[in-house]
Amino acid sequence: MLPVRFATLLLTAAVLLGTAAPSARAADHRPAFPTGTVTAADGRTLFAGPDGRVVEPRGVNLDKYDETTEADLRAVAAHGFTLVRVAVTWARLEPARGRLDRAELAKLQQVLGWADRYGLLAVVDLHQDVYGPAFGSDGIPAWATRDDGLPFVPDPADWFAGYFQPAVQAAFRHLYDDPDLRRDQADFYTRLARELHGHRSLLGYDLFNEPFGPVDGDPSDPAVLAASSARLEQGRLAAMYQRLIAAVRRADQHSWLFVEPTVLVGQGVPTRLPGFTDPRPGTARLGYAPHFYDTAVENGADWDPADGFVAAYTAAITAYPAAHRMPVLVGEWGPPNARTPGNAELVRRQVAAMAGFAAGWTMWYWCRGTGGYCTLDPAGAPAPGDGPAFGPYAPVLAGRPVRESWAADRYTVTLVGTGGWTELATAPGARIGVGGATAELDTSDAGHPRVRVPRGAEATITVQQGS
Repeated sequence: MLPVRFATLLLTAAVLLGTAAPSARAADHRPAFPTGTVTAADGRTLFAGPDGRVVEPRGVNLDKYDETTEADLRAVAAHGFTLVRVAVTWARLEPARGRLDRAELAKLQQVLGWADRYGLLAVVDLHQDVYGPAFGSDGIPAWATRDDGLPFVPDPADWFAGYFQPAVQAAFRHLYDDPDLRRDQADFYTRLARELHGHRSLLGYDLFNEPFGPVDGDPSDPAVLAASSARLEQGRLAAMYQRLIAAVRRADQHSWLFVEPTVLVGQGVPTRLPGFTDPRPGTARLGYAPHFYDTAVENGADWDPADGFVAAYTAAITAYPAAHRMPVLVGEWGPPNARTPGNAELVRRQVAAMAGFAAGWTMWYWCRGTGGYCTLDPAGAPAPGDGPAFGPYAPVLAGRPVRESWAADRYTVTLVGTGGWTELATAPGARIGVGGATAELDTSDAGHPRVRVPRGAEATITVQQGS
């Protein structure tokens, strides 16, 4: 431990961290399970651990848990991430009514066990795309699909258009409205929560991925879509979320439960979801989990910085979590291919924007490749253009943040200290600067330097990674 007094002091972590001996505190950097929230000076609701320190998880999606290896989880942690979002589906876990698939559960338990081992938090994402396997996708089981015999004609060039097919619209309507399907769905959530409860990595559940529902009118009309989304969020979807919150709470009083708006938030349409009641004893553990996608980019375009997407999205998601004091966990974001100039700029702008409204995020998704959303190149390094997502940050802040910014290779936070340790995640060779207060810098754990700012003192911590 190296106590330092500095108004503005720049230390080269390449020197200090490169010579540090192995530390007995090597496992102490794992973020504590958030037990509550605090409000930042900029209005964000942030996660807080039992010791009062702010917990700011960030990480990646694991799209295919059955293909995930222990090496993947170890690498996620080695890159400085502290969170994984694990996509699961009702169809795979309960292929027949009333019978959980023990082999699928074992695979999921194994992934959470690895997350436990490597100090990661995990959100279990109850995933669906175009309802489920009855329509060539995954999500809701075939036995829980009622399409009223209506047609379904897939469009290979536009998978999302499947949501507007009459059979899919009918299936969503029955899922929301039929009493027996409501009971089946709630029962599945209770049994899944009972199976997974107890993992120290389990941050919580994203209750329903990218919710959709009946569209009354022409779906090509933005006004029709917005009106249908509002009706869904205020009615059927709100009722579903309240049922599923109660269902999980029958087995798990500990985890956080996250609600998603419809995907129209990506087009700058604010959610119309109401507030929700958490029946757990004590304070609510409910969060808001929007996705952060640009429609044109999703359709293959290189991002145009003049389209106003980032500003419109930020404006659209701000009011709801502020009104209900909910932390924002951006469950999915990132372009299919960040190698193009516009999309590389989009990644940089998204990372910067999330500093202003998010408590945490998970990028889509962890894989190696040359596109297809893969965050890693074939050799396992950050994919070209995705570098800002791997930039430095503070997984744990011992203080109330006043200002915070994330850039491609630079992280800056001004905070009022609480006397504890702020944990930093950065690559070797980073420079750490602290200005404005007496502080201590501890480099005994080479991968996780930390800074302690005295209680009540304001300081600015800067981490510069790269040249």
